[in-house]
Amino acid sequence: MDVSQFDYHLPEELIAQTPAEERSGSRLMVLHRKDGRIEHRRFPDWLDYVQAGDVWVVNDTRVRPARLIGVKEDTGAQIELLLLKPMGEGRWEALVKPAKRVKEGTVISFGDGLLRAEAQEKAEIAGGRVFKLLHGEEELEPLFERLGEMPLPPYIRERLDQPERYQTVYAREVGSAAAPTAGLHFTPALLEEAKKRGVHIVPITLHVGLGTFRPVTVERVEEHRMHAEYFEVSEESAHMIREAKQKGKRICAVGTTSVRTLESVVQKYGEIQAAQGWTDIFIHPGYSFQVVDGLLTNFHLPRSTLMMLISAFAGRENVLAAYREAVQERYRFFSFGDAMLIV
Repeated sequence: MDVSQFDYHLPEELIAQTPAEERSGSRLMVLHRKDGRIEHRRFPDWLDYVQAGDVWVVNDTRVRPARLIGVKEDTGAQIELLLLKPMGEGRWEALVKPAKRVKEGTVISFGDGLLRAEAQEKAEIAGGRVFKLLHGEEELEPLFERLGEMPLPPYIRERLDQPERYQTVYAREVGSAAAPTAGLHFTPALLEEAKKRGVHIVPITLHVGLGTFRPVTVERVEEHRMHAEYFEVSEESAHMIREAKQKGKRICAVGTTSVRTLESVVQKYGEIQAAQGWTDIFIHPGYSFQVVDGLLTNFHLPRSTLMMLISAFAGRENVLAAYREAVQERYRFFSFGDAMLIV
């Protein structure tokens, strides 16, 4: 398939720059994938579509404040790093700006030397390099909290006054370079009400990585290669999902990251079971879903792998028609935007 088949026109003013005033204050488009029918609701109306016995799978990853702005120790030039993933022995893969100013052996200082990063070999990703982090006796994660900023996507130009608004209310496991944004709409009260209605909220973990920031640059969909991301599914979560599936109950995913985790596990093991590892699964039209029956997601970038995933789930024509209507109805798009429920 040609990547252009997943394009659509989006006026720039519809890209949400700030979160909704209240977490659950966004709009909700409901897309019925069997017939393409569309409903326009508010996010709390999500409860109208849940059923007793449903398992709603959420990604409990927590965004690391891994955008670090420092200076080269030899020249004082400002350098920005976006740490993507640990590689062991203090080595980290990172995006670096401006990349051309950083050569092997360059040392970058953050917080007057509290944290230093020594550039090593180039990474496989464009604009990426491996760095050795030097931090003495200091613990690394508290240093990130102290020195780092939230790595917001490049299309968000407004400053985020409340960093917790780029975390879900159930975020637990630190490790992502971007938020699983479909979950940003939930409040503890909404989740508690769903549980009262017999819904099971089941956590898994996928640490969102480079794929969020990288556009598809090839012309043919099939030629694109995903960047691997780390996932974990606990024994307890696997048991609940497996049991619900055996009883004929719905397995619904909050976010494309939850979809990719579940489908990765089944693809590897033939069923949902406790697992951890790395996945580079790329879901696009033609894929046969093994686990997921419903999906809550946001509105995604044109030509993105996320557009391809939801097109595989709901049908490309249905999705493009829904996006055209979303533009017409002035929905808010991308990370801080409105939500779409596909049932």
